[in-house]
Amino acid sequence: MPERRVVVWRSAMISASETFIRNQADALTRWRPVYVGATRTESVLARDTDLIAFADPRSFMRLRLTGESPHLRRLIQGVRPRLVHAHFGGDGWLVSGAAAGLPLVVTLHGHDVTRQPATPGLKGVRYRRNLRTVFGRARLLIAVSEEIRRHAIRWGADPDRIRVHHTGVPIPALPAVPKQWDVAFVGRFVEKKGADDLIAALAAVPARSVFVGDGPLFARMQAYARELRIDATFLGARPADEVYRVLAGSRLLAAPSRTAADGDSEGLPTTVVEAMALGLPVVSTRHSGIPEAVADGVTGLLGAEGDREALAAHLRKLLDDPGLQASMGAAGRARAEAEFDVTRQSRRLEDLYDELTGQRE
Repeated sequence: MPERRVVVWRSAMISASETFIRNQADALTRWRPVYVGATRTESVLARDTDLIAFADPRSFMRLRLTGESPHLRRLIQGVRPRLVHAHFGGDGWLVSGAAAGLPLVVTLHGHDVTRQPATPGLKGVRYRRNLRTVFGRARLLIAVSEEIRRHAIRWGADPDRIRVHHTGVPIPALPAVPKQWDVAFVGRFVEKKGADDLIAALAAVPARSVFVGDGPLFARMQAYARELRIDATFLGARPADEVYRVLAGSRLLAAPSRTAADGDSEGLPTTVVEAMALGLPVVSTRHSGIPEAVADGVTGLLGAEGDREALAAHLRKLLDDPGLQASMGAAGRARAEAEFDVTRQSRRLEDLYDELTGQRE
């Protein structure tokens, strides 16, 4: 049987925070992923084998303005794929012209159907037009959570054409490492991640905390932690293997996500499932797709968005009860194995690919 190739498209190939794209495609077994991007992003996830369409970012302008590029079309045709899988709605529009004639799959992750369509002015008008275009061109839309599916339908996606599919994470062996930290936070320092809520809560909870990630609010959050005199270490961005070591060396993950003032929200944060896979209980919020992973009172504790008192109480409850930490961590690990194992999830994704292309074993 001829090799089944899928173009995995991300216009900026690829930021360090997008391990979920690599993990999903690298776990494919029946289909071979070929990573294609418009421009190269220098990060720990970049690979020499990535196919980059535009060495000069200025030559990317025609594609951004019109959604058309003969050069990109030829590059994709040269791969001889059976389908194209784009990540994020805007990127789906960018590649949809060059992918004409091939089945197009687009995964919707969060801000692409929450914040971006609500952008005011001409920029928002243009984005909504492009989003409706890709909704019409894609053979299959994948939402990473039920909440993201609802947002996509709100902005015009055909309910019959959109499926919820959890991306999944690797399920590692449980490492036997000492617990260096009480509370871990992993994510970009942007409003929706709620790092300021966590720092405020930690002021009322004696705990050693570690913050992993970067972003526009990084320096402000460091200053806020110093102001409140909490025991916090800020590591900045770290490669995936080091993030796993930090999580394994922590007692719990705090993920106090909330909807930002501009409407930006999560899909289902990968870090939440990664922590569960490592046997950590999760303290989080009832935000977007998080309750689809974290079972309140079973695998972690959930509070309302922005409720700092509840966040502090939940941190204290878990840190004061090692037995509860262990039981919730074990339940989270079991749930991650059953519902979020990237190997199983990528196999299910391949079933969707096969369905779209009429392939049979």
